[in-house]
Amino acid sequence: MLGINVTNKTSLMRYLALPQPEDKVQCMYIWIDGSGENLRAKTRTVETVPKDPKSGIGRSGLNLPIWNFDGSSTGQAEGKNSDVMLHPVALFNDPFRGGSNKLVLCETCGHDGGPLPSNKRRTCQQVMEQAKEFKPWFGIEQEYTMLDTDGHPFGWPKNGFPGPQGPYYTGVGARNVYGRDVVESHYRACMYAGVKIAGTNAEVMPAQWEFQVGPCEGIDMGDHLWLGRFLLHRVAEDFGVAVSFDPKPMPGDWNGAGAHTNFSTLQMRQPEGMKAIIEGIERLGKRHAAHIRAYDPHGGADNKRRLTGLHETSSIDDFSYGVAHRGCSIRIPRQCSDDGCGYLEDRRPASNCDPYCVTEMLVRTVCLNESG
Repeated sequence: MLGINVTNKTSLMRYLALPQPEDKVQCMYIWIDGSGENLRAKTRTVETVPKDPKSGIGRSGLNLPIWNFDGSSTGQAEGKNSDVMLHPVALFNDPFRGGSNKLVLCETCGHDGGPLPSNKRRTCQQVMEQAKEFKPWFGIEQEYTMLDTDGHPFGWPKNGFPGPQGPYYTGVGARNVYGRDVVESHYRACMYAGVKIAGTNAEVMPAQWEFQVGPCEGIDMGDHLWLGRFLLHRVAEDFGVAVSFDPKPMPGDWNGAGAHTNFSTLQMRQPEGMKAIIEGIERLGKRHAAHIRAYDPHGGADNKRRLTGLHETSSIDDFSYGVAHRGCSIRIPRQCSDDGCGYLEDRRPASNCDPYCVTEMLVRTVCLNESG
């Protein structure tokens, strides 16, 4: 599975095995760049093991201080005023360095503390606070595609195509699945880090996989999914494999990739919650166009290639819902229909969506009953 530019990992382990001073902790700061879908990271040393991601904000000498980077190199600032500030917001264990070392998810802000345009977390957190009495729960099914370093789907013939879709979904065996080593390594890395990973499976197109994160309440959904994406990129890097979250990586008769979002409120989860589920779906239908614009980083342009009405999708122009129907905009799971309560699945978000945008829109529409 090794790509042509992969270094010797055995040599790396010799150095990672060296004793680390107790008063030195490596903290990798992670943030979303100006594209709204790519991640960046860099590391600094702190002198104590951080417990609270916000423990050092605005106070020099404490761990996890506000840091900065060159925003002109990430599409987030101009060269004449290039410093972008990193505000720590969530803390995870580091599965690559181990020990007391940490991964630090950050918001990107200007020098005045205000969020950059690519920072969707700030408004999401504000909306979650407004709706906290609804106790909104989320679970996102993150689909992705593995690629060789040349951009070709991993495991596909270089001068042709694999057999038609059919045997690959939840498949087993070397002729049906490609890249399981990456998947299993990513799963364990998420568990070690503290990401609320719930499961994984091979998807319909060969070299396409999915991992699920949740249930998460409020802002945690976006934090944990973004960290899960970072870990996936980082694990795949070790195997010399690239990961794509493009919603339609291969044109033609191949499934696209989504981020199906399971959503519920406390009322939906309680007995006779189906009434609240239907009411929520009806509100979603009235704001279909607004949700489509929020469900990929390019205002719906990415999803237009995926939501065609084929390959287990609804048409991007139409809103629909049904029980156990994977060709609808919103699916009510069969078990929830039988129980009379539970959750709904919004099948419209693209695989490269910003989960902060998706969860914020669901809460605005369903819980806060916003219109327009």
